Amino acid sequence: MAELEILRVPVLNDNYVWLVHDGASGETLVVDPAVSEPVLAAADEKGWTISQIWNTHWHGDHIGGNAGIVAATGARVTAPQAELAKIPDVDRPVGEGDRVRIGAHEAAVMSVPAHTGGHIAYHFAEDELIFVGDTMFAMGCGRLFEGTAEQMYANMRRFEALPDDTRVYCAHEYTLSNGKYALRAEPENAAVQARMAKVEAMRARGEATVPTTIGEERATNPFLRADSVEELACRRAEKDKG
Repeated sequence: MAELEILRVPVLNDNYVWLVHDGASGETLVVDPAVSEPVLAAADEKGWTISQIWNTHWHGDHIGGNAGIVAATGARVTAPQAELAKIPDVDRPVGEGDRVRIGAHEAAVMSVPAHTGGHIAYHFAEDELIFVGDTMFAMGCGRLFEGTAEQMYANMRRFEALPDDTRVYCAHEYTLSNGKYALRAEPENAAVQARMAKVEAMRARGEATVPTTIGEERATNPFLRADSVEELACRRAEKDKG
């Protein structure tokens, strides 16, 4: 099975929208379109037509482009069953264990609440990649807006169980800020120190630092590495202070 082609579309201040193209079927989907015009332009430049939208959660910087893309392409919207009241015009509501497809590539829906109450992720096991929305970032995790530290800790355990080579596509360029906190949380962690040197150089050149991998996060993410719910909660509270 041919690999999916994944294109990063930077929008707003620090959002990443992901265009996913299956060359075999000609299908293209977009994950968490914050806005429509730059995404449509990026797809058009590649000669792709978007036929699906997959949302991970209801926040405006993840669904703001839905309506414009649907109007332009007729794309069908897949979104969390638990957040239908907050996401308009959903064609397929999904939850834990459901399967979604682009061409012959199948993803399992994972329920990962905490950032929002119904947040989901899309895991392509055979392709070794996952779209995590705002649940996990490079060296970070999402704020606990609608959920609990217990839920986020459980999410981290699920992500930790994935193979090291799994590519993690998150929705924001937060790595530099997250890394600075990781250095405070684990000042003796040589892997964090080495990664931060690379991240600082990449950002100085204007380069993106995501996707990341589960292996990288296992070594450097203070939230994935938290030994208990209590430690994760403490780290999240410290990070929230700045």
